Amino acid sequence: MFHRLAERGEGAFIPFLMLGDPEPATCRLALDAVLRGGADALELGLPFSDPVADGPVIQAAAIRALGAGVRLADCWAIVAETRRSHPDLPLGLLTYANLVVHRGMDVFYGEAAAAGVDSVLVADLPVAAADAFRAAAERHGIAPVFIAPPNAEPARLAAIAGATRGYTYVVTRAGVTGADETLSRDGSALLDRLAALGAAPPVLGFGIAHPAQVRQGLAMGARGVISGSAVVQRIAEHRHDPAALHQYLRRFVAGMKAATCPPPDPGGGMPVRPGHPFLVPES
Repeated sequence: MFHRLAERGEGAFIPFLMLGDPEPATCRLALDAVLRGGADALELGLPFSDPVADGPVIQAAAIRALGAGVRLADCWAIVAETRRSHPDLPLGLLTYANLVVHRGMDVFYGEAAAAGVDSVLVADLPVAAADAFRAAAERHGIAPVFIAPPNAEPARLAAIAGATRGYTYVVTRAGVTGADETLSRDGSALLDRLAALGAAPPVLGFGIAHPAQVRQGLAMGARGVISGSAVVQRIAEHRHDPAALHQYLRRFVAGMKAATCPPPDPGGGMPVRPGHPFLVPES
């Protein structure tokens, strides 16, 4: 995906959706909407009762899905359907360590691989404690992904860069997920450090809610952006009106994706920094 987009001068737009939110049928409708809107990849959450990295919008999505009776088997079914209809679409999973350990690491990663998952980010897993998770993921052909925070000391950032495969989830602020009006700080220095460490392509998350933020993130040197709370909020607002949900969600994603593309006027738009030599798998 990163190679293909780079050839066109584009960044990646990756929406996050909670699997099974607000219930499986509407979740499938929302997935169709974001893909028709032009999403380059998907990040999908597993409903969990204690999502400590998430703010109130995504917490509410997890509660809705659990309240609708959604369980892990239902999530795998939705992922597998998406994989069958979009065989080349990158599918990332965001989860928490409790769900992986409770299921059994090899069972969990084996089921994820069978459903069609490409990468797994365990949001509350420190890289220093991740060896067994990484080994299980790689045994099943799944890329382990870690979060690179702005306050990481050099040794920790080097460990994150060395452990992550597929892409690096970069955050430019502290705290939990949530839509922001502006990016709170310039992440260029963090992206420069990751590039020097040979990290996997950086994708910026936490707080991406507007096209201007997409352009700002790419201008810093990110290869793509993830938008979660802004997507999930639209699902929540329109969950009782399927036609409106599909229309508004598709329109939102189309606008965010458009912001990853070069401006039609060479003299317009935000200048994008020259690309860093981030490692991109050839296959």
